[in-house]
Amino acid sequence: MGKKPKGFHQPFAALAERTKELVPAPKPKPPAPPAPAPVPPLDEERLFADEMAGVAPLDPDPRGRLNAPAPTPRPPVSRRVREEAEAYAQLAELVGGEGAFDISDSDEYIEGLAPGVDRRLLKKLRRGDFALQGHLDLHGLTAEEARGEVERFLDGACAAGKRCLLIIHGRGLNSKEGVPILKERLKVWLSRGRLSRAVLAFSTARPADGGAGAIYVLLRR
Repeated sequence: MGKKPKGFHQPFAALAERTKELVPAPKPKPPAPPAPAPVPPLDEERLFADEMAGVAPLDPDPRGRLNAPAPTPRPPVSRRVREEAEAYAQLAELVGGEGAFDISDSDEYIEGLAPGVDRRLLKKLRRGDFALQGHLDLHGLTAEEARGEVERFLDGACAAGKRCLLIIHGRGLNSKEGVPILKERLKVWLSRGRLSRAVLAFSTARPADGGAGAIYVLLRR
């Protein structure tokens, strides 16, 4: 569009100028706040010293337990050593009359009765009045192997609720000097320690069930 001709009527020109006078001028922006001062790095040693201020050190332990070296672990005791110690302890108790089981034995027979049990029960066991509910043959086993087998055998019988068992230990004819080692060990295993808590009585078997080479074992219910 071209310029407006002179003398052209403009009724709102004065109003526009008046409006400009009424509009307030923009306020100047406030100055930006100053940047915060940099935080000095932490002095760890100073902080630790401040935290420990007033703390008194402990008096030295007269027993020498502070900073004491760890105790040297003892070497494990072999099963054979434990077994022999158990056998010697049992023999000492038998000699001194302090054994928990009432035990009688000779070259041909062996029998034992738990404390407080009626001796008539042992008599019935010796006669074979109880039906056999399981048997274990230890022929050809070393003493250590035999003990493991006896433990597993009795544990399984107890879990199954069995009452009377037969353990065949042999007469020791093939052992050194013909000594029935397993027979002597069985006397200890059945009358001492964990197994003894499950045993009421044991006795040499009748000839029909192995005689001097086997024993009956009567378990608690």
